[in-house]
Amino acid sequence: MKPVEGYGVCRLSMVAVWQEPSFTSGWNTQLLFGDHYQVIAETTDKKFLRIKIYADGAEGWIDSRQHHAISAEYFDYLSRAEFKITTDVTSGILYNRSTVVIVMGSIIPISSAELFRMEEQFAFNGEAKSLGQYRDAEYLKSQAMKYLSTPFLPGGKSPFGIDDAAFVQMAFRFCGYMLPRFALQQIRCGRSVNDITASRTGDVLFFRSANNLHPAILISTDPFQVIHVVDKVRIDDLTPDAEVADIRRILTSE
Repeated sequence: MKPVEGYGVCRLSMVAVWQEPSFTSGWNTQLLFGDHYQVIAETTDKKFLRIKIYADGAEGWIDSRQHHAISAEYFDYLSRAEFKITTDVTSGILYNRSTVVIVMGSIIPISSAELFRMEEQFAFNGEAKSLGQYRDAEYLKSQAMKYLSTPFLPGGKSPFGIDDAAFVQMAFRFCGYMLPRFALQQIRCGRSVNDITASRTGDVLFFRSANNLHPAILISTDPFQVIHVVDKVRIDDLTPDAEVADIRRILTSE
């Protein structure tokens, strides 16, 4: 491994971000279309690149053949601009005269005012919202419900496979909140709610599972119900005396 400096953006539907520079190591996370990142290292054979994702700081290795290089100037522009996040489970985007099928949560560099120079041109006609536009608990719930029955996939963050922390991260990203990628980081976000009886729709409940934290989104208080990822994304009932490690209130508009 040697340090390098470069920048990239995902121009495929999804790209695996591996824990180690090996296809057998398991995933840390995924890139979705539009996610941009910094390249910080490469293997000596140049087959893998270590990246740091701009949005949440998650790191891992990608196949160098799936790397789409961009300039430092364009990276800075992507980091500043107010783009849109797709809200359809799947949609199509015309890029370089070819249609790419993209999944819910992809970032498209299109805003309400296209008065700037872009390095790339896109055409998109699906449903999307402004990435920085804050939304309420009902919208959070409606977006989370679109993932119902999505299978559990360690490191996944798409409607075709997702893990518990990525599910919470993606649901809140639709509402304008960029949470960290992993549950141990997410539990430090927002503010703590002392008791489950004081919780409300949109709060994140953290359960202890062995040595891990398992996050779930509260979608009802009468009865208490959460939506979360176990074997798949599903809704489960809770009792008012359910034991949780912590409850975090992320939505500031509530």
